[in-house]
Amino acid sequence: MKTRIYVTLKGGVLDPQGKAIHHALDGLGFSGVNDVRQGKLIELDLDDSVSDADIDAMCRKLLANTVIENYRIERSA
Repeated sequence: MKTRIYVTLKGGVLDPQGKAIHHALDGLGFSGVNDVRQGKLIELDLDDSVSDADIDAMCRKLLANTVIENYRIERSA
């Protein structure tokens, strides 16, 4: 089972990498970009026996820093 974990910074947390991307886009002449928030995507190939609770525990214990990050789980066949 393919599983994707999307990890993003919580609102209000400074995102220096997002700011750098925004500045670079502006420097390349791309206008109209109001803000950039950078995140990460983690793809897992899991056995069908791995439960949603197990995936959630993986996120809380390792894949996301829940103090400053949110995560979203998407499972697909």
